[in-house]
Amino acid sequence: MEQLRVGFAFCGSFCTHAKAIEALEQVRARYETVVPIVSERCAQTDTRFGTAHDFMREIERICDRRVMDSVEKAEAIGPKKLLDVLVICPCTGNTLAKLANGITDTSVTMAAKAHLRNGRPVVIALSTNDGLAASAKNIGALLDKRNVYFVPFGQDDPDHKPTSLSADFSQVVDAVEAARVGKQLQPLLLGR
Repeated sequence: MEQLRVGFAFCGSFCTHAKAIEALEQVRARYETVVPIVSERCAQTDTRFGTAHDFMREIERICDRRVMDSVEKAEAIGPKKLLDVLVICPCTGNTLAKLANGITDTSVTMAAKAHLRNGRPVVIALSTNDGLAASAKNIGALLDKRNVYFVPFGQDDPDHKPTSLSADFSQVVDAVEAARVGKQLQPLLLGR
């Protein structure tokens, strides 16, 4: 295991949480320290995909540590320099907009702000139904932001959801490795 401190933050794209858990397991298998962070919405919302309680316990089991689930807990990431890399997986359109516009009102956006202030990489694995619509400008703004990298992404269902984009969660570890050396994993845009 590598001596890298990775933050792994979940947002509320509940339908992709199973894939994100698989990505978390791959990250945990590679890196010794994985700090779990969840948005307040994830920490509190039961869905058809499972209960919030079970989701939180599974994350804590994989990481072998408690989840950061509040702005107050995530704020310490910056001054204490707790992380080397922060992964946001899945990153919703809502969180993309907040990151692009400097809004810090959730544990995940606070983690990103606190981490970026130290000049360290943030890796975004997006999952949003409006990636080629309302969220497109925010993706563009973040692609141009220093120390922000994306897990390669593409249309997940162009026939039925033509504006929807999703990252290839199986490439999270590769995206982290590229971000560590200041590079965007390529190709960024995935075909069908």
